[in-house]
Amino acid sequence: MTGQTTTLGNFSVSLAVKDLQASKAFYAKLGFEKIGGDEAQNWLILRNGETKIGLFQGMFEGNLMTFNPGWDSNGDPLSEFTDVRELQKQLKSQGVSLTTEADESTTGPASFTMVDPDGNAILFDQHV
Repeated sequence: MTGQTTTLGNFSVSLAVKDLQASKAFYAKLGFEKIGGDEAQNWLILRNGETKIGLFQGMFEGNLMTFNPGWDSNGDPLSEFTDVRELQKQLKSQGVSLTTEADESTTGPASFTMVDPDGNAILFDQHV
């Protein structure tokens, strides 16, 4: 944000997939390994080095860029981070339109979404 440094959180690409098992097998051939998720709930988190992708079957339309405030690159909680509600306030103060908003009266897990000028969806999803 202008004039300040704000960490957006751990970054990954969230892919809307048609067949979780087929996608898991495909990305395994590219060297991705499961580091999280729940196949019974139709989602997985995969990693190859520092690159992370999420596979989500039937959860949303289209692919998303995802930022997870409060998590490091391994998905472990950070002791200090910029809360998702603070990120939301900063973006709104700069005139950024949001498609969904976190309830600013709450604490803990929350999320908000936005779309960039080219129509790319961005999710800020805090789990801590």
